[in-house]
Amino acid sequence: MANKKMPGRKTTGSGRRAGPAAKKAPRPVRARKASAPKKRPAPAARRGAARPDRPASPRSAGGASAAAKVALASITPEQQIVGAVFLGKVMNYFSHLGVVTLRLEAPLAVGDMVRIKGHTTDLTQKVDSLQVAHENVQNAATGEGVGLRVADKVRAGDAVYKV
Repeated sequence: MANKKMPGRKTTGSGRRAGPAAKKAPRPVRARKASAPKKRPAPAARRGAARPDRPASPRSAGGASAAAKVALASITPEQQIVGAVFLGKVMNYFSHLGVVTLRLEAPLAVGDMVRIKGHTTDLTQKVDSLQVAHENVQNAATGEGVGLRVADKVRAGDAVYKV
């Protein structure tokens, strides 16, 4: 049954159909299997509410905890400054505003001198503008996330010190 011609069919030398009969018939459309709808958690559980099946995260406990602090071992030797108070690491830098954000590990006030040290950054300046939750403040406590206006470009991960 290798190469028998079937009556009523035109074929080319290669065994393929020729002419208008060469068009393939459309594939039949298969119906999708009906699957069970996915269960979604209750709205309160989606919004970050406490769940009895999971332990509370350190950040949800409120305030800065030991787990939220930057490990001093994560600061490279070139970023370390002896004798200065470590304030934290730059989380974000907004170039269009000239502002850095960081979570404080020591208190900071307007008028303090800060030094931002990184791989390509070494900037020392006086704190002129300090914001907490988009509100101008004079002092910021340990554990607060602050915005700090800077005079030059810095990068995320640069270390910030009070000198």
